[in-house]
Amino acid sequence: MTRVARTRDELAGARAGLPAPVVLVPTMGALHAGHRVLLRRARELAGPAGSVAVSIFVNPLQFGPSEDLDRYPRPLEDDLAICAEEGARLVFAPSAAEMYPGGRPEVTVDPGPAGQVLEGKFRPGFFGGVLTVVMKLLNLTRPDVAVFGQKDAQQLALVRRMVGDLDLGVVIESVPTVRDADGLAVSSRNAYLSAQDRAHALALSRALRAGAARGAEGARPVLAAAGQVLAAAPALAVDYLELVDPATFAPVQAGLAGPAVLVVAATVGGTRLIDNVPVALAGGVHAADH
Repeated sequence: MTRVARTRDELAGARAGLPAPVVLVPTMGALHAGHRVLLRRARELAGPAGSVAVSIFVNPLQFGPSEDLDRYPRPLEDDLAICAEEGARLVFAPSAAEMYPGGRPEVTVDPGPAGQVLEGKFRPGFFGGVLTVVMKLLNLTRPDVAVFGQKDAQQLALVRRMVGDLDLGVVIESVPTVRDADGLAVSSRNAYLSAQDRAHALALSRALRAGAARGAEGARPVLAAAGQVLAAAPALAVDYLELVDPATFAPVQAGLAGPAVLVVAATVGGTRLIDNVPVALAGGVHAADH
């Protein structure tokens, strides 16, 4: 049976009775196939004796004034049904007033340099809002493990950094990006896309695949191949396409080998989408990098 807590007191009472280990899946609700994969991984990590907890909270701190806070989908009853189906023992679904009883917090988490680039540049204050709510959720639910999706790669890197830098003592596990059969990364915001918008949006995953396939040739061919696909998709307004270090999100320099992440953000039909793919860069300096 899944217990639903709406207040801090209800959460504290429910948390006290959860068998360890406790594995948290933080979400903003509007749960989809990608969240089910996160929940199933959490269930595996908790084992037969442990507990899966889910938070459902649309965090106002991470939305800019012109973003979609008011229209962000909130199908709570459907979300609770999915949590129950996937074996969650506890769902914490607070209101904004419960989460921020003093109003907008004056003390927040600074995401540091890696939070000022890419998504941090295009959405000022976004990562400060994300890390602040994640910190609060970790403190309130006290999990042994928290599970995040790799689709939000920059967010994942920053959460890992926060947990390490601030000694939070939580293991952060990640799950690969879940995609629909057509290749589009699963996202709650996909519901905003018309059929035509969705067809245009498929250029994002095509670009990432094209770039990743050139990893053995070095950084520049990766970016060139992905950029060529995006250039042929005029319906997309691209914010960025970058090949970055998976920990710092600094651009990968030509000639460097090792793991990298190819990240992209673009708007189609009024809906902004992000996606990424891991890239294995071969050793040495390839001629194409000069």
